[in-house]
Amino acid sequence: MRATPLKSFVSLAAVGLLATGCGQGLLSSGDGGGDKGAKSGDPIVLGMLIPQSGSEAAIGPYMSNAAQLAIDEINAKGGVLGRKLELKTADDACDAQSAAAGANKLVTEGVDVSVGGYCSGATLPTLPIFGKANIPMIIPAANSQELVDQKLKHVFLINGTGSQQAASAEKWMTKQGAKSVVLMHDNTSYSKDIALRTKALLDAPGGADAALVETVTPKESDYSANVTNVLAKKPDFVYWTGYFQEGGLIARQLRQAGYKGSIMVGDGSVSPKLVEIAGAEAAEGVYATMTQTPDTLEGAEGWIAAYKKKYNTEPGPYSNQAYDGVRLAAEAITKAGGTDGAKVIAALEGIDGFQMFSGPLKFTPEHTLSNGGFQILVVKGGKITLQDSLK
Repeated sequence: MRATPLKSFVSLAAVGLLATGCGQGLLSSGDGGGDKGAKSGDPIVLGMLIPQSGSEAAIGPYMSNAAQLAIDEINAKGGVLGRKLELKTADDACDAQSAAAGANKLVTEGVDVSVGGYCSGATLPTLPIFGKANIPMIIPAANSQELVDQKLKHVFLINGTGSQQAASAEKWMTKQGAKSVVLMHDNTSYSKDIALRTKALLDAPGGADAALVETVTPKESDYSANVTNVLAKKPDFVYWTGYFQEGGLIARQLRQAGYKGSIMVGDGSVSPKLVEIAGAEAAEGVYATMTQTPDTLEGAEGWIAAYKKKYNTEPGPYSNQAYDGVRLAAEAITKAGGTDGAKVIAALEGIDGFQMFSGPLKFTPEHTLSNGGFQILVVKGGKITLQDSLK
Protein backbone atom coordinates (compact mmCIF):
# COMPACT_ATOMS: atom_id res chain seq x y z
CA MET A 1 0.00 0.00 0.00
CA ARG A 2 1.45 3.37 -0.97
CA ALA A 3 2.44 5.83 1.74
CA THR A 4 0.91 8.84 0.00
CA PRO A 5 -2.13 9.43 -2.20
CA LEU A 6 -2.16 10.59 -5.78
CA LYS A 7 -2.78 14.28 -6.28
CA SER A 8 -5.76 13.42 -8.42
CA PHE A 9 -7.27 11.53 -5.48
CA VAL A 10 -6.97 14.52 -3.19
CA SER A 11 -8.63 16.87 -5.64
CA LEU A 12 -11.53 14.46 -6.00
CA ALA A 13 -11.80 13.62 -2.31
CA ALA A 14 -11.98 17.28 -1.42
CA VAL A 15 -15.35 17.49 -3.10
CA GLY A 16 -16.52 14.00 -2.14
CA LEU A 17 -16.71 12.61 -5.68
CA LEU A 18 -14.39 9.61 -5.54
CA ALA A 19 -15.64 6.19 -6.58
CA THR A 20 -13.90 2.90 -6.02
CA GLY A 21 -11.98 1.07 -8.70
CA CYS A 22 -14.31 -1.94 -8.64
CA GLY A 23 -17.96 -1.00 -8.67
CA GLN A 24 -20.30 1.89 -8.17
CA GLY A 25 -19.30 5.07 -6.39
CA LEU A 26 -20.33 6.03 -2.90
CA LEU A 27 -22.93 8.50 -4.12
CA SER A 28 -25.13 6.00 -5.91
CA SER A 29 -28.86 6.04 -5.32
CA GLY A 30 -31.07 3.08 -4.49
CA ASP A 31 -33.98 1.82 -2.47
CA GLY A 32 -31.98 1.24 0.73
CA GLY A 33 -32.16 -2.54 0.58
CA GLY A 34 -35.39 -2.66 2.55
CA ASP A 35 -34.07 -0.71 5.55
CA LYS A 36 -36.82 1.02 7.45
CA GLY A 37 -34.78 4.23 7.44
CA ALA A 38 -34.74 4.25 3.65
CA LYS A 39 -38.52 4.02 3.52
CA SER A 40 -39.06 6.76 6.07
CA GLY A 41 -36.32 9.00 4.75
CA ASP A 42 -34.38 8.80 8.00
CA PRO A 43 -30.64 9.53 7.79
CA ILE A 44 -27.95 6.88 7.88
CA VAL A 45 -26.29 7.37 11.25
CA LEU A 46 -22.57 6.94 11.83
CA GLY A 47 -21.31 6.73 15.39
CA MET A 48 -17.92 7.95 16.57
CA LEU A 49 -16.37 7.26 19.96
CA ILE A 50 -13.51 9.69 20.55
CA PRO A 51 -11.78 11.32 23.52
CA GLN A 52 -13.64 14.56 24.22
CA SER A 53 -12.38 14.84 27.78
CA GLY A 54 -9.33 13.64 29.68
CA SER A 55 -5.65 13.76 28.78
CA GLU A 56 -6.19 12.83 25.10
CA ALA A 57 -9.06 15.25 24.48
CA ALA A 58 -6.99 17.26 21.98
CA ILE A 59 -7.32 14.43 19.44
CA GLY A 60 -11.12 14.26 19.49
CA PRO A 61 -11.87 17.38 17.44
CA TYR A 62 -9.39 16.40 14.71
CA MET A 63 -11.32 13.17 14.18
CA SER A 64 -14.88 14.46 14.51
CA ASN A 65 -14.19 17.54 12.37
CA ALA A 66 -12.74 15.44 9.56
CA ALA A 67 -15.59 12.93 9.78
CA GLN A 68 -18.12 15.76 9.51
CA LEU A 69 -16.23 17.24 6.56
CA ALA A 70 -16.57 13.93 4.70
CA ILE A 71 -20.25 13.70 5.61
CA ASP A 72 -20.96 17.23 4.41
CA GLU A 73 -19.24 16.55 1.09
CA ILE A 74 -21.15 13.31 0.55
CA ASN A 75 -24.48 14.87 1.55
CA ALA A 76 -23.88 17.80 -0.81
CA LYS A 77 -23.80 15.27 -3.67
CA GLY A 78 -27.02 13.54 -2.70
CA GLY A 79 -25.98 11.35 0.21
CA VAL A 80 -25.84 7.56 0.13
CA LEU A 81 -28.63 5.53 -1.47
CA GLY A 82 -30.74 8.67 -1.53
CA ARG A 83 -30.33 9.22 2.22
CA LYS A 84 -28.32 11.78 4.15
CA LEU A 85 -25.51 10.80 6.47
CA GLU A 86 -25.52 11.97 10.08
CA LEU A 87 -22.75 11.82 12.68
CA LYS A 88 -23.33 11.11 16.38
CA THR A 89 -20.34 11.30 18.72
CA ALA A 90 -19.77 10.06 22.25
CA ASP A 91 -16.93 10.68 24.68
CA ASP A 92 -14.79 7.67 25.58
CA ALA A 93 -12.25 9.78 27.54
CA CYS A 94 -9.69 7.11 26.60
CA ASP A 95 -11.18 5.12 29.46
CA ALA A 96 -12.69 1.63 29.25
CA GLN A 97 -15.70 2.35 31.46
CA SER A 98 -16.52 5.62 29.71
CA ALA A 99 -16.10 3.95 26.33
CA ALA A 100 -18.52 1.14 27.20
CA ALA A 101 -21.08 3.69 28.34
CA GLY A 102 -20.53 5.71 25.15
CA ALA A 103 -20.90 2.64 22.95
CA ASN A 104 -24.18 1.69 24.63
CA LYS A 105 -25.38 5.26 24.13
CA LEU A 106 -24.60 5.12 20.41
CA VAL A 107 -26.33 1.76 20.06
CA THR A 108 -29.41 3.20 21.77
CA GLU A 109 -29.30 6.15 19.39
CA GLY A 110 -29.50 3.75 16.45
CA VAL A 111 -26.14 4.14 14.75
CA ASP A 112 -25.68 2.00 11.65
CA VAL A 113 -21.87 1.89 11.50
CA SER A 114 -19.20 2.85 14.05
CA VAL A 115 -16.35 4.95 12.62
CA GLY A 116 -14.54 5.80 15.87
CA GLY A 117 -11.89 4.42 18.17
CA TYR A 118 -8.69 6.21 19.21
CA CYS A 119 -7.36 4.61 22.41
CA SER A 120 -7.08 0.85 22.08
CA GLY A 121 -7.74 0.21 25.76
CA ALA A 122 -11.00 2.14 25.45
CA THR A 123 -11.92 0.57 22.12
CA LEU A 124 -11.51 -3.05 23.22
CA PRO A 125 -14.54 -3.15 25.57
CA THR A 126 -16.75 -1.65 22.85
CA LEU A 127 -16.16 -4.53 20.43
CA PRO A 128 -18.73 -6.91 21.97
CA ILE A 129 -21.22 -4.06 22.48
CA PHE A 130 -21.27 -3.12 18.81
CA GLY A 131 -20.99 -6.77 17.81
CA LYS A 132 -24.08 -7.78 19.77
CA ALA A 133 -25.98 -5.00 18.03
CA ASN A 134 -24.69 -6.16 14.61
CA ILE A 135 -23.00 -2.81 14.01
CA PRO A 136 -19.88 -2.91 11.78
CA MET A 137 -16.83 -1.09 13.16
CA ILE A 138 -14.37 0.81 10.99
CA ILE A 139 -11.62 1.81 13.43
CA PRO A 140 -9.53 4.76 12.17
CA ALA A 141 -6.89 5.08 14.90
CA ALA A 142 -6.82 2.42 17.65
CA ASN A 143 -4.38 -0.26 16.54
CA SER A 144 -3.34 -2.60 19.33
CA GLN A 145 -2.75 -6.10 18.06
CA GLU A 146 -5.28 -7.19 20.71
CA LEU A 147 -8.01 -5.69 18.54
CA VAL A 148 -6.92 -7.94 15.70
CA ASP A 149 -6.44 -10.99 17.90
CA GLN A 150 -10.12 -10.94 18.88
CA LYS A 151 -10.82 -12.21 15.32
CA LEU A 152 -14.21 -10.51 15.24
CA LYS A 153 -15.98 -10.40 11.89
CA HIS A 154 -17.47 -6.92 12.40
CA VAL A 155 -14.14 -5.17 13.20
CA PHE A 156 -12.00 -3.50 10.52
CA LEU A 157 -8.81 -1.46 11.15
CA ILE A 158 -7.72 1.27 8.73
CA ASN A 159 -4.64 2.22 10.73
CA GLY A 160 -1.50 0.10 10.87
CA THR A 161 -1.37 -2.53 13.62
CA GLY A 162 0.82 -2.80 16.69
CA SER A 163 2.89 -5.50 14.99
CA GLN A 164 3.49 -3.24 12.00
CA GLN A 165 4.43 -0.31 14.22
CA ALA A 166 6.88 -2.43 16.22
CA ALA A 167 8.52 -3.62 13.00
CA SER A 168 8.93 -0.03 11.83
CA ALA A 169 10.41 1.03 15.17
CA GLU A 170 12.93 -1.82 15.11
CA LYS A 171 13.81 -1.07 11.49
CA TRP A 172 14.53 2.59 12.25
CA MET A 173 16.54 1.95 15.41
CA THR A 174 18.62 -0.66 13.58
CA LYS A 175 19.10 1.74 10.68
CA GLN A 176 20.40 4.30 13.18
CA GLY A 177 22.90 1.82 14.57
CA ALA A 178 21.26 1.42 17.96
CA LYS A 179 23.09 -0.97 20.27
CA SER A 180 21.13 -0.53 23.50
CA VAL A 181 17.44 0.34 23.69
CA VAL A 182 15.11 1.05 26.60
CA LEU A 183 11.41 0.54 25.95
CA MET A 184 8.90 2.45 28.06
CA HIS A 185 5.14 1.79 28.23
CA ASP A 186 2.17 2.66 30.47
CA ASN A 187 0.79 -0.88 30.82
CA THR A 188 -2.25 -0.17 28.64
CA SER A 189 -3.17 -2.61 25.89
CA TYR A 190 -1.88 -0.39 23.09
CA SER A 191 1.33 0.78 24.73
CA LYS A 192 2.43 -2.51 26.29
CA ASP A 193 1.66 -4.41 23.09
CA ILE A 194 3.96 -2.25 20.96
CA ALA A 195 6.75 -2.25 23.56
CA LEU A 196 6.79 -6.04 23.96
CA ARG A 197 6.56 -6.68 20.22
CA THR A 198 9.45 -4.27 19.65
CA LYS A 199 11.45 -6.05 22.35
CA ALA A 200 10.91 -9.40 20.66
CA LEU A 201 12.27 -8.01 17.40
CA LEU A 202 15.25 -6.36 19.09
CA ASP A 203 16.08 -9.55 20.96
CA ALA A 204 16.31 -11.56 17.73
CA PRO A 205 19.81 -12.55 16.62
CA GLY A 206 21.68 -9.56 15.24
CA GLY A 207 19.34 -7.02 16.79
CA ALA A 208 20.06 -4.30 19.32
CA ASP A 209 19.97 -5.10 23.02
CA ALA A 210 16.59 -4.37 24.61
CA ALA A 211 18.32 -3.40 27.84
CA LEU A 212 15.17 -2.60 29.82
CA VAL A 213 11.39 -2.53 29.58
CA GLU A 214 10.26 0.21 31.95
CA THR A 215 6.63 0.54 33.03
CA VAL A 216 5.33 3.95 34.08
CA THR A 217 2.14 4.99 35.81
CA PRO A 218 0.07 7.26 33.56
CA LYS A 219 -1.29 10.63 34.62
CA GLU A 220 1.60 11.42 36.96
CA SER A 221 3.80 14.51 36.77
CA ASP A 222 7.08 13.17 38.12
CA TYR A 223 8.82 10.32 36.31
CA SER A 224 12.22 10.85 37.90
CA ALA A 225 12.38 7.30 39.30
CA ASN A 226 11.72 5.88 35.82
CA VAL A 227 14.28 8.25 34.31
CA THR A 228 16.87 7.11 36.84
CA ASN A 229 16.25 3.48 35.88
CA VAL A 230 16.61 4.36 32.21
CA LEU A 231 19.85 6.29 32.63
CA ALA A 232 21.39 3.41 34.58
CA LYS A 233 21.25 1.30 31.41
CA LYS A 234 23.03 3.97 29.32
CA PRO A 235 20.89 3.36 26.22
CA ASP A 236 21.44 5.07 22.91
CA PHE A 237 17.68 4.88 22.16
CA VAL A 238 14.61 5.30 24.38
CA TYR A 239 11.28 4.34 22.80
CA TRP A 240 8.13 5.53 24.60
CA THR A 241 5.03 3.75 23.29
CA GLY A 242 2.30 5.54 25.27
CA TYR A 243 0.43 8.82 24.81
CA PHE A 244 1.59 12.42 24.43
CA GLN A 245 0.76 13.66 27.94
CA GLU A 246 3.28 11.33 29.55
CA GLY A 247 5.52 11.31 26.47
CA GLY A 248 6.11 15.03 26.68
CA LEU A 249 6.96 14.84 30.37
CA ILE A 250 9.28 11.86 29.89
CA ALA A 251 11.16 13.56 27.04
CA ARG A 252 11.59 16.72 29.10
CA GLN A 253 12.69 14.90 32.24
CA LEU A 254 15.13 12.68 30.32
CA ARG A 255 16.81 15.75 28.84
CA GLN A 256 16.82 17.56 32.18
CA ALA A 257 18.56 14.54 33.71
CA GLY A 258 21.29 14.75 31.08
CA TYR A 259 20.28 12.02 28.64
CA LYS A 260 21.99 12.67 25.29
CA GLY A 261 20.77 9.68 23.26
CA SER A 262 17.85 9.40 20.87
CA ILE A 263 14.22 9.53 22.00
CA MET A 264 11.39 8.06 19.95
CA VAL A 265 7.65 7.92 20.65
CA GLY A 266 4.77 5.85 19.30
CA ASP A 267 1.83 7.14 17.28
CA GLY A 268 -0.23 7.89 20.39
CA SER A 269 2.23 10.66 21.21
CA VAL A 270 2.14 12.34 17.80
CA SER A 271 0.44 15.63 18.58
CA PRO A 272 1.46 19.29 18.84
CA LYS A 273 0.74 18.78 22.54
CA LEU A 274 3.86 16.61 22.81
CA VAL A 275 6.05 19.57 21.86
CA GLU A 276 4.08 21.89 24.11
CA ILE A 277 4.44 19.62 27.14
CA ALA A 278 8.09 18.68 26.56
CA GLY A 279 9.14 22.19 25.65
CA ALA A 280 10.75 23.13 22.35
CA GLU A 281 14.31 22.33 23.42
CA ALA A 282 13.59 18.89 24.86
CA ALA A 283 11.26 17.96 22.00
CA GLU A 284 13.73 18.91 19.28
CA GLY A 285 14.96 15.80 17.48
CA VAL A 286 12.42 13.43 19.04
CA TYR A 287 11.49 10.74 16.53
CA ALA A 288 8.05 9.12 16.16
CA THR A 289 6.60 6.04 14.50
CA MET A 290 3.41 7.15 12.79
CA THR A 291 1.16 6.53 9.84
CA GLN A 292 0.26 9.38 7.49
CA THR A 293 -0.61 12.76 8.95
CA PRO A 294 -1.94 15.74 6.99
CA ASP A 295 1.52 17.34 7.07
CA THR A 296 3.15 14.27 5.51
CA LEU A 297 0.57 13.63 2.78
CA GLU A 298 1.94 14.43 -0.64
CA GLY A 299 -0.50 16.47 -2.71
CA ALA A 300 -3.03 16.97 0.09
CA GLU A 301 -3.13 20.74 -0.21
CA GLY A 302 -6.70 20.83 -1.53
CA TRP A 303 -8.04 18.65 1.27
CA ILE A 304 -6.17 20.62 3.94
CA ALA A 305 -7.52 23.86 2.48
CA ALA A 306 -11.09 22.49 2.63
CA TYR A 307 -10.61 21.49 6.27
CA LYS A 308 -9.13 24.90 7.19
CA LYS A 309 -11.90 26.74 5.39
CA LYS A 310 -14.56 24.85 7.33
CA TYR A 311 -12.95 24.86 10.78
CA ASN A 312 -10.47 27.76 10.67
CA THR A 313 -7.72 25.51 12.00
CA GLU A 314 -5.23 22.96 10.72
CA PRO A 315 -6.18 19.27 10.55
CA GLY A 316 -4.22 17.16 13.01
CA PRO A 317 -3.28 13.53 13.69
CA TYR A 318 -5.90 10.98 12.64
CA SER A 319 -8.04 13.54 10.83
CA ASN A 320 -7.22 11.95 7.46
CA GLN A 321 -7.97 8.46 8.81
CA ALA A 322 -11.28 9.62 10.28
CA TYR A 323 -12.21 11.26 6.96
CA ASP A 324 -11.43 8.04 5.12
CA GLY A 325 -13.38 6.00 7.68
CA VAL A 326 -16.57 7.87 6.81
CA ARG A 327 -15.95 7.53 3.07
CA LEU A 328 -15.32 3.82 3.47
CA ALA A 329 -18.51 3.38 5.49
CA ALA A 330 -20.47 5.17 2.77
CA GLU A 331 -18.92 2.97 0.09
CA ALA A 332 -19.70 -0.24 1.98
CA ILE A 333 -23.30 0.81 2.64
CA THR A 334 -23.70 1.62 -1.05
CA LYS A 335 -22.35 -1.77 -2.10
CA ALA A 336 -24.51 -3.50 0.53
CA GLY A 337 -27.61 -1.75 -0.79
CA GLY A 338 -28.53 -0.62 2.73
CA THR A 339 -27.44 -0.65 6.35
CA ASP A 340 -28.00 -4.30 7.25
CA GLY A 341 -24.95 -5.13 9.38
CA ALA A 342 -24.15 -8.51 7.83
CA LYS A 343 -24.38 -7.09 4.31
CA VAL A 344 -22.18 -4.10 5.17
CA ILE A 345 -19.58 -6.43 6.71
CA ALA A 346 -19.60 -8.57 3.56
CA ALA A 347 -19.20 -5.43 1.47
CA LEU A 348 -16.21 -4.31 3.54
CA GLU A 349 -14.59 -7.71 3.14
CA GLY A 350 -15.04 -7.42 -0.61
CA ILE A 351 -13.51 -3.95 -0.96
CA ASP A 352 -10.70 -4.05 -3.51
CA GLY A 353 -8.94 -0.90 -4.65
CA PHE A 354 -10.95 1.72 -2.76
CA GLN A 355 -8.71 4.80 -2.82
CA MET A 356 -7.80 6.19 0.58
CA PHE A 357 -5.11 8.62 1.65
CA SER A 358 -2.92 5.63 2.49
CA GLY A 359 -3.44 4.09 -0.94
CA PRO A 360 -5.84 1.58 -2.53
CA LEU A 361 -7.56 -0.55 0.10
CA LYS A 362 -7.97 -4.29 0.24
CA PHE A 363 -8.35 -5.82 3.69
CA THR A 364 -6.32 -8.82 4.79
CA PRO A 365 -8.25 -11.86 6.10
CA GLU A 366 -7.69 -10.37 9.57
CA HIS A 367 -9.45 -7.14 8.49
CA THR A 368 -6.26 -5.07 8.67
CA LEU A 369 -4.20 -3.13 6.13
CA SER A 370 -1.78 -5.26 4.17
CA ASN A 371 0.84 -2.56 4.67
CA GLY A 372 0.69 -0.50 7.85
CA GLY A 373 2.17 2.59 6.22
CA PHE A 374 4.29 3.52 9.23
CA GLN A 375 6.95 6.12 8.69
CA ILE A 376 9.38 8.03 10.88
CA LEU A 377 8.58 11.60 11.88
CA VAL A 378 10.84 14.01 13.75
CA VAL A 379 10.38 17.25 15.67
CA LYS A 380 12.20 20.09 13.93
CA GLY A 381 11.79 23.69 14.93
CA GLY A 382 8.73 22.83 16.99
CA LYS A 383 6.98 21.07 14.09
CA ILE A 384 6.48 17.34 13.58
CA THR A 385 7.76 16.58 10.08
CA LEU A 386 8.63 13.59 7.94
CA GLN A 387 12.08 12.10 8.54
CA ASP A 388 12.00 8.79 6.66
CA SER A 389 9.18 7.05 4.77
CA LEU A 390 10.84 3.66 5.42
CA LYS A 391 10.09 2.59 1.87
